[in-house]
Amino acid sequence: MFAIVETGGKQYRVEPDKYFLAEKLDAEVGSTVELKCLLVSYDNGKVLVGNPYVKGVTVKATVLEVGKTDKVVVYKYKAKKNERKKQGHRQPYTKLKVTSIGG
Repeated sequence: MFAIVETGGKQYRVEPDKYFLAEKLDAEVGSTVELKCLLVSYDNGKVLVGNPYVKGVTVKATVLEVGKTDKVVVYKYKAKKNERKKQGHRQPYTKLKVTSIGG
C-alpha cells in the first residue's frame, strides 16, 4: 500500500511506517500532521485517484525532527572583472514518519 501526498508544494510517494523529508512544516516534534492525499494504491491492486484530492482519505504522519540539510555552496564570479560572490544555503526540512493511510 502506498499513497501520493502533497505538502509544501511538492508531491511525495509514502508508505506506512516509512520516513521521508518534507519542506518545513509549522509543527512541533512529536505532534501528528494530516497530509492531503492525491492517490492511494491498495495491496489488492485497487487504485483511487483524486480530483484533485481523494475524498475521505488522509495520511497521518508523526513529526520526528526539524532541521536543516547539508550546506550547498553557491559561488558566482565574472571572469576578468574581479567580481566574486560566495554564498551558502541550508534548506530547512521536517522529517515525518507515516503512521496510517486511510479514512
